[in-house]
Amino acid sequence: MSRNGDPEGGEPALPGPSSTARVRSGRDPFLVLCRCFSVITSLTAILCIAVNVLSAVRSFKNGSDVFDGIFRCYAVVIAFFVVLAETEWGFIITFWKVLEYWAGRGMLQIFVAVMTRAFPDYSESQRDLVLLQNIASYLLLACGLVYVFSGLLCIGLLKRSRQEKEITREQAINDLEELERRREELEQMLLTERT
Repeated sequence: MSRNGDPEGGEPALPGPSSTARVRSGRDPFLVLCRCFSVITSLTAILCIAVNVLSAVRSFKNGSDVFDGIFRCYAVVIAFFVVLAETEWGFIITFWKVLEYWAGRGMLQIFVAVMTRAFPDYSESQRDLVLLQNIASYLLLACGLVYVFSGLLCIGLLKRSRQEKEITREQAINDLEELERRREELEQMLLTERT
């Protein structure tokens, strides 16, 4: 068969170079949505880190509120773990398996939101900081609640299975591209030998 499928040539029917273009389609919309939500959660956790750092600095400067400063330092460390969990870095997931599950991740986010919101100082001089604390804590609380409810509905499990399928599909596409490149090299070698 020729490349077109005609039986006259002696060549087997091989896919044309555009076969990978047909195989490659857009990304999975569900995974894109999950990535976007993960970025939003990371940015919100970074906002919580910034707010807690500012609060800790102000607490230590006053000198009278050392305990609040120490509390804020703990909130910074735990919020940093929230950011790391959203990257889904294998090292973090290996040591803290609970962060692989969305319900566990959501509970951690809710905890950081409560820590960020705790002990607000309503004096006029710190009104801007209290506003930032409220914004950061309520945003992270909302993200945490979404994670907890999604985890209870097994959405995280669905995401992991779709990620595995996407990785397998990408590997298959890469293998197909490698085979096509190798086929083209062999065809070129055949052509040069015939001439």
